[in-house]
Amino acid sequence: QVQLVESGGGLVQVGGSLRLSCAASGRTDSVYATAWFRQNLGKEHEFVAAIVWENSAVTYSKSVTGRFSSSRDSAKNTVHLQMNALKPEDTAVYYCAADIVDRTRVVTDAWDYAYWGQGTQVTVSS
Repeated sequence: QVQLVESGGGLVQVGGSLRLSCAASGRTDSVYATAWFRQNLGKEHEFVAAIVWENSAVTYSKSVTGRFSSSRDSAKNTVHLQMNALKPEDTAVYYCAADIVDRTRVVTDAWDYAYWGQGTQVTVSS
């Protein structure tokens, strides 16, 4: 099993920045990629970004490109999501998820991710 623990959520004003972290434990050697999804008011999980653990290649959704950046630390067990120029529409519960399938490219469907953190609330106010 892979356990994911998220932190860093909170309240921020429009245009501000926030940094989320996702610490992975357990069978981390099985992780192909870790992704960030967000969900607001019962809507479907929206893909935000994903990072491949082997080579640190990052994929972003169009809505966050240029504002958000994802990275992985040297221990290869923690990923981060740096969020800049935040907008009210970024308000959501942000989830960290792990894909353990041996793929050739990242996927953006939440259904393909087997393990999930409990989520952290991000609220952007004007």
